[in-house]
Formats: sequence, C-alpha cells, structure tokens
Amino acid sequence: MRLLAICALTMGMTASAAFAQPPSVSPYKVVKTVKAGGDGGFDYVYADVAGRRLYIPRSGPGARVTVFNLDTLEPAGEIANVNGRGAAVDARSGHGFASSKPVAMWDAKTLAAVKTIDVQGNPDGILGDPAGQRIYILSHSAPNVTVINAVDGSLAGVIDLGGAPEQAVTDGKGRLYIDLEDKDQVAVVDAKSMTMTGTYSLDGKCGGPAGLAFDVKNHVLFVACRNPATMTMLNSDTGQILASLPIGAGVDGAVFNPATMEAFSSQGDGTLTVVKELSPTSFMVEQTVQTQAGAKTLTLDAKTNRILLTAAEFGPGPAATAQPAPAGPVGRPRRGPMLPNSFSILVVGK
Repeated sequence: MRLLAICALTMGMTASAAFAQPPSVSPYKVVKTVKAGGDGGFDYVYADVAGRRLYIPRSGPGARVTVFNLDTLEPAGEIANVNGRGAAVDARSGHGFASSKPVAMWDAKTLAAVKTIDVQGNPDGILGDPAGQRIYILSHSAPNVTVINAVDGSLAGVIDLGGAPEQAVTDGKGRLYIDLEDKDQVAVVDAKSMTMTGTYSLDGKCGGPAGLAFDVKNHVLFVACRNPATMTMLNSDTGQILASLPIGAGVDGAVFNPATMEAFSSQGDGTLTVVKELSPTSFMVEQTVQTQAGAKTLTLDAKTNRILLTAAEFGPGPAATAQPAPAGPVGRPRRGPMLPNSFSILVVGK
C-alpha cells in the first residue's frame, strides 16, 4: 500500500509539472540591426502599425522626430524642430503627436506640421487611446497628465496623479492605468471624467515601476520595475498581485502581445525579458534575450510580432573623483558621450 501511494504521488507530481511547462517555442533573437546613425539623444520608440512607420524622437541640437519605414527600416522622413521624448499616432484622424514642449502635431501621411500645442509640466511619456481619440502626455511634474483631442489638437484637460508617471495603458473602454515611479503604485484613471479613481500598491514586490503592459482580455497588468528588478502581474479590476518574476536591470519599457500571450520588458543592461502568460493567474520567464547595452525602450509591431528597440554606443562616463558626479535616474548610471554614427535600431523576432 505504501509503495502504491508513493507511485501515485509521483505520477501526480509529474503530471502537474508537465502541465506547468510552456508550449515548445523557437527562441527569440536579434534578427536585424540597422545602423541608423545621426546625432541626438533618444528615449521612446513608437511603431505605427497601421501606417507602417517607426517614429524615433531625437533630442538635443538638431532635435527632430526621425521616421522610418516599419517594414524595411529605410528612412521615410522627419518632423523637424521637435525636441520630444515619445510619439503616438491616431489612425482615424491621421494625426501624429510628440511628447514635446510645446507638443508637436503633424499629418501622419505627409509628415507635414499641423500645429504646436502649449502645455505645462515636462512632457515625457505618451499614450494614444484609439477608442477615445485622445492623446495623453505624461509629466513627472504637475500637471502629471495633459489630455489632447487627437482630431483637432485642442486641450481637453489635465489629470493630477500626485506622483511621477512613466508608462500608461488603456482598456479601450474608458479606463487608463499609469505606473507611478516614485510611489511604487499603479494609478487607475477614469478617462471620461479625467480623474484618478484609485491606486494599486505594489507592496514592495516591485519598486520604481518604469514599464507597464496590459492583457486587456484577461484583465492582467504587467508592471516592470527597477528595484527590485521584477515584473509583477496584477489583476486590473482589483489590484490583486498575481505573481512576481525576475527581469534584467534598468528596465524602461514593457509591452504585451495578445497574439502570443507574452509580455516583454526591455532593460538597459542589454536584455529583453519574455514573460509567458500560461493562464490569467500563471506566468513564467520564458526567455532572456541578449540585445545591446542601453536598449531600454521598445515597441511592438503587432503585424509581424516583432519587437523593435533602439540603442547606441557610448564612451566612458565621468572619471571618478573625490566628489563623484551625480548619478542619473534610478537604475541608470551616468554615461559618457554617444559615439558618432553608433545609433541603431534592433529588431527581435524568431
């Protein structure tokens, strides 16, 4: 009887372990690297999937938004004199926007400037909500969110979050979620009333949230944090923490692909973490892809299921002295100057 019990227990454990394994997949890898070159800093990268264009704002002298063909990565033009951090396109109106000050608005087909929109704060992140045809400009300083009507570029209002927003997502039904880097929280926002209705605490499992992705269908938020370096999954309806998994260091972006049921987080240490959603309550780190140091933001081409990142090579940082140079943002040490013509676009796929 004891032997039978042990055999039965062993068989049960084996079946459970087999059930927990993910389906067999081909590993992701960097399938293409394009040396785009050009001077200027860079932050967010944005794929206009419908328009088949890739937008990359470049800051500093000669600031502009560079535009590439999303299929070939050949240059497709630029929007000049825009010192922005991110970009978004509203497909229905055909208008593009940059998180700049003032906010730049352009015709997404011709890339011709339409207007500039005066805003307060310090524009950083950006979100386009197709359902509401609104553009949300995020700022660490007040006002934390400036809301713009995508059709005509008029100001719809501002939203106070009481914290520093990094990335935002929408459920397409009037609710936004925005991670607050300095509060270790995710803010819940009612888009219609333009008010924050609550916050979800990360309870110490996920500090300095910088990336946010969303499985809308299954109501799962993927919060990517710097300290500790984890991706924590929350139920978007209740804020309940579902799981927490390790990721690389220096995360600055996340995205979810509903076609593959995978969340991706990009890290400044040159890694891309792939988290598989096995079920709405079960997750695992499927793969850690080696990319390039500094490739900390990403975007998804939902047509090809490929991830695009940007990176460059940098010289040595400030020399050590008796009075060290001040550190950069959390998780990102101060670096030296960008090496000429080293700016690159990386494509990750299978």
